Amino acid sequence: MSGEERAAQAAGEARARGRSGVRPSATKGMTGVRAKVAAAVIAVVALAGCGNQNASISEQARQGDNKGFIAGDGSIETLTADQRNVPLDLTGTTMDGKKWDVASERGTVVVLNVWGAWCGPCQREMPALQQVWSGYQKADAPVQFMGLNQRDSVAAADSTMRKFGITYPSLRDDGGRTLLALQGKAATFPTTLILDRQGRIAARVSGETTAPTLRGLVDDVVKESAS
Repeated sequence: MSGEERAAQAAGEARARGRSGVRPSATKGMTGVRAKVAAAVIAVVALAGCGNQNASISEQARQGDNKGFIAGDGSIETLTADQRNVPLDLTGTTMDGKKWDVASERGTVVVLNVWGAWCGPCQREMPALQQVWSGYQKADAPVQFMGLNQRDSVAAADSTMRKFGITYPSLRDDGGRTLLALQGKAATFPTTLILDRQGRIAARVSGETTAPTLRGLVDDVVKESAS
């Protein structure tokens, strides 16, 4: 490049700096920096979202003796007779070592409660479950309660049942086999299922329930079955 060409190039760059205050090469560099900053911001936002989700799960895990679980929100699902699936095929062993088969309860409305001693909401609803169970027992109603324990030893489950004065039976933990028999209706802890007299799921509470809610659901199925 001749001296005149170099002088012309220098003058052109000087004019560019005069208009923008930045050399053209620096402008290209800043564009790259802005792209990197934008990417970093997106990454931070994404991580923040994951952090919030993980925090929610961690909070659930801190409930119930620091064991992880998905807590339900107490939502209720009721199924009309034509919406119900086939009868459950559910068997297990009770805390006192007796074999139990839900098929033996045909003609009775069955209440199944999925619970664990490590689950805070499960423990909170136990007095309500016992209250409703006692009421049906006194009325000699065609209703049977059965707990479905998960993740506990027999000793831990028995201790919790005694603590809350639970008198209805409960099946021992069997490594999740009972959950697989519930037709995908027990994704949260606790879950309460009401079976009609044919053994089909007629109603579900996903999460902690109350005595009035449970009694109302069971009464509906009892009345329906008697009609």
